[in-house]
Amino acid sequence: MSESKKKLAHKIYLYLAALFITSLVVSNLIFQKFFYWYPFDISIGGIRLFELSVGILPYPITFLVTDLISEIYGKKKATQVVIAGIFASFFSLLIILISDSVPALSSSPVDNETFSKVFSLSGLAVLASMLAYLFAQFIDIKIYHFWKSLTKGKMLWLRNNFSTFSSQIIDTVTVISLLCIFQVLNWDSFWGLVISGIIFKIIIAFLDTPLLYLFVYLFRKKFDLKIGEEIKF
Repeated sequence: MSESKKKLAHKIYLYLAALFITSLVVSNLIFQKFFYWYPFDISIGGIRLFELSVGILPYPITFLVTDLISEIYGKKKATQVVIAGIFASFFSLLIILISDSVPALSSSPVDNETFSKVFSLSGLAVLASMLAYLFAQFIDIKIYHFWKSLTKGKMLWLRNNFSTFSSQIIDTVTVISLLCIFQVLNWDSFWGLVISGIIFKIIIAFLDTPLLYLFVYLFRKKFDLKIGEEIKF
């Protein structure tokens, strides 16, 4: 690979990492707003489905990005992005804690009470999300590369969906359990949020498979990569 293509590949990797980290941090900051996703009122065993936190919206992007980085740049680069995401999330938590401790001016458009109401639970959300995220993302990367090795770089749809399904189920159950334990959410909403979250994420995983195929195709064409070949820099 020429030096110019290596520079381009490195630049794209940085943009993908930025997209991943932004999606992760934002999902932890906006989680307190809930919405009804489905146009019909559906309940199972008295549990109303598809009441979801808006924090779930950017989160599937993180798994698409890690799968793309895993496929094109390899396991090591995907792991580096995950670790960077953890650092960014905890750093954002530190900034929120400091900002919350600073008293607002009487003329401030956002007063102390409003700021605390919006961000006071973000610390617990970040902690719960990070613990779940650690399990889910590393499992996603490991399962992805297990299937990539087993299929010798073929059957992209298989490793994308198997890794995403497994990691998303683990992530959903873990993060909602921790938020209930930390009393951020009520246990009464546990099963509804778990079932709704898993269904939502599985649907998104199916929908992002064509996108992964498209991006992988574009990468392979641009950088003259064979099936299973990775960019090294």
